[in-house]
Amino acid sequence: MDWYPWGPEAFEKAKRENKPIFLSIGYSTCHWCHVMERESFSDPDVAALMNETFVCVKVDREERPDIDHLYMTTCQLLTGSGGWPLTIVMTPDRRPFFAGTYFPRDNRYGRPGMLEIVPRIRDLWRNERESLNETASQIAEGLHAFLSPDQTASPAPDISDRVFALLTQQYDTRHGGFGSAPKFPVFSNILFLLNYWSRSGNEQALDMVLQTLRSMRRGGIYDHLGYGMHRYSTDERWFAPHFEKMLYDQALAVLSWTESFRATGEDHFRKVTEEILSYVLRDLTSADGGFYSAEDADSEGEEGRFYTWTAGELEKTLDEEEQRVVHAVYNTSVTGNFFTETGRPTGRNILALNSGVADLSGRLGMGPEQLEEALRRIRKKLMDARDSRPRPSRDEKIMTDWNGLMIAALAKAGAASGEASYVLAAERALSSILDSGDAGTAGLAHIRYSREQSVPAFLDDFAYLLWGVLELHQATFRNELLKTALDLASEMAGLFEDGDRGGFFLNRPGSDSSLAGIKPSFDGPIPSGNAVAAMTLLRLGRLTGRKELEDQANGIFGAFASEMMSNPAGFAYMACAHDLAQNGTAEVVIIGKPEEGDTKRLIHALHRSFLPFVTAAVVDPGNPDPIITDLLPYASDMRLVEGKAAAYICRDFACQAPISDPAEMLRALSGRRLTGT
Repeated sequence: MDWYPWGPEAFEKAKRENKPIFLSIGYSTCHWCHVMERESFSDPDVAALMNETFVCVKVDREERPDIDHLYMTTCQLLTGSGGWPLTIVMTPDRRPFFAGTYFPRDNRYGRPGMLEIVPRIRDLWRNERESLNETASQIAEGLHAFLSPDQTASPAPDISDRVFALLTQQYDTRHGGFGSAPKFPVFSNILFLLNYWSRSGNEQALDMVLQTLRSMRRGGIYDHLGYGMHRYSTDERWFAPHFEKMLYDQALAVLSWTESFRATGEDHFRKVTEEILSYVLRDLTSADGGFYSAEDADSEGEEGRFYTWTAGELEKTLDEEEQRVVHAVYNTSVTGNFFTETGRPTGRNILALNSGVADLSGRLGMGPEQLEEALRRIRKKLMDARDSRPRPSRDEKIMTDWNGLMIAALAKAGAASGEASYVLAAERALSSILDSGDAGTAGLAHIRYSREQSVPAFLDDFAYLLWGVLELHQATFRNELLKTALDLASEMAGLFEDGDRGGFFLNRPGSDSSLAGIKPSFDGPIPSGNAVAAMTLLRLGRLTGRKELEDQANGIFGAFASEMMSNPAGFAYMACAHDLAQNGTAEVVIIGKPEEGDTKRLIHALHRSFLPFVTAAVVDPGNPDPIITDLLPYASDMRLVEGKAAAYICRDFACQAPISDPAEMLRALSGRRLTGT
């Protein structure tokens, strides 16, 4: 295959030779991308045919999310579905006219093969060019209208109720989660439901969250030895995963389990957070503190080979009693429980919890503590054996957007659990991202390969990093982080805001992907950049009194109001932000010396409680910080109360009388159930 990178050389060659462009978009840990590479692109007959017919371009979707977003939307509009590898054929001026995903060499799986598709496209290009060009123009016009909607009025006041109603319809009451196989975690829905429960008191929303998280933790989608989340489950019961591990899934999982710990006080959720973070800090952290992107599903030529076990491998590693425990606890068998997508047995076992340890201990003839101790020994033996295997490849790209998510997750987890090492890891990662530029946020990159070579930052990089900075401020109350957040917000608006119609573009003006202005709105595996921008701008604007930030957030709601109303369930995280805008937030200013116990008790109460509508700051009255004096001028008249630290609760820029008792502060913030009191 004569692959070209996305750029002028490929486009000029296509024009010069009068050939269509074949665009293949994938990523390093994509299982079916590897399959198509082996089956089709590495085949001499397919390669010769493609090189003759097309100019072939390869794009990493993680490196160029703007190109991926544009052409994935094309595929979804043309075919009704999408996925990776993404296959697009387009004119030399980059107007698409054919879209699909995985194609084998020959016709099979009910799919046409490359040896059939390519000659058909070649004949159409030679003999029906005018019709293809007309189709391409119509697709381009439709894309522009779809990706850049006109601004309308705000969404209906009950948009969150509509999202909740749709999620309850999609909810799997037996296994948790949404929809059927293949089943994705969809953490945006989890975060929405937690926020909805907090605001409405609807216990069904919380029950949906807790059942889903517990079911995923028991299933094979969770790595029961090394911890962390696999990408998704091929079945509806979370049992058989696609085994790749993505950084963004770990970050959103940590946010979901941490917020569930805050909401319920159940230690189980804190422990799962610790497990996932142990994986991230052990296996996805670079020497300078940034976080790698992903680990592959495949090793030794097989998907899941690293993570699964034959009966012989278990017998070689464990004694007879330990094997008995593993078969009972993890649902393994002599014949194996892992099957290919075509139903062929592999002879290998996925580890997935059969039921609660307390239920199994009696059947195994041991007490719960004995079983827990046995499982600790078994896990260590299996981990030692697994670590001797060839590991799946690791994608060591360090991407600003996904690092921003992980910084937010670490900061929240550190604040909720009191684990200082998580906050330190978040601070180290932030320094790694910001220091890689020329100075501060100047030169912020999506991916930086060296100081001279990088991919410029997109909207998502700014929005997710802003989220991380804001959560790190909430965990540490380091005032300089507020200034960093405001600088990021200002630069984000300057680069990406559509001042005429509201909302933010994904890419910069003049980008080489600008066939259509791209405004990401729908939640995918992660919340959309516009949704995260709306949430962070609202919180930051309310805390600092910057009305222009709140106006920008309201512009986002206006830009996507019609889409939100027509497809509410696709806008779960934006609905969270709209709920804050509509129903109000609370800003808490704690006046007190940070090192004193009375101040720490107020901070601890906030950190341990689930208060998604609260943003806070700490002001030391004996050592006024010029940053706070500048950014929070309304705090200048706030004082200690009888020499004690005090919390001032502010709503709509009006502050209530100070409170020194943590429990009283929490009651004033919410009349509903709270933890951490």
